[in-house]
Amino acid sequence: MELKAQDIIEKARIYAYKCHRDVNHWYDGKPYEYHLEMSFKEAEKYIYLIPNEFQIFVLIAVLCHDLFEDARQSYNDIKRNTNETVADIVYAVSDEKGKTREEKHNDKYYNGIRTISGALFVKLCDRLANSKHSLEQKSTMFNKYKKEYFDFKKQLYNESLKPMFDELDSLYNNN
Repeated sequence: MELKAQDIIEKARIYAYKCHRDVNHWYDGKPYEYHLEMSFKEAEKYIYLIPNEFQIFVLIAVLCHDLFEDARQSYNDIKRNTNETVADIVYAVSDEKGKTREEKHNDKYYNGIRTISGALFVKLCDRLANSKHSLEQKSTMFNKYKKEYFDFKKQLYNESLKPMFDELDSLYNNN
């Protein structure tokens, strides 16, 4: 019996939630699934920008996007629980090693996001969710995202995802 897209997405959701719970990872005092669902809502809003045959991969990757950085999952763990395409996207959007955000967001990091199909979409969903939340909470992170946005956009801008960049532009320019 073949699984339907919604069943596959739900399986990935359960996997991602469990991994974050297993390491007791929280998002601003809330269970981490709060952030994953904010990111997923951004993905649903902009999924029309992704070719139909690739949509399921990016939706799953949005749910799994922090598994390397925050939940101690390896590439092979993610590949085994989803598939190779998703594992490649999650790997591409994960920070490099570094002591500062600048070291973590180096040329290799940006190159991975640019070259792996779907990675930029996932990163933009994450950035939109984080930026909106930090603005809403009046967190200092909003100013960090705003400050690094010029370089972020310079490194990653892609016309095919213009509506997502436009929303970030509006968010940062109006606040």
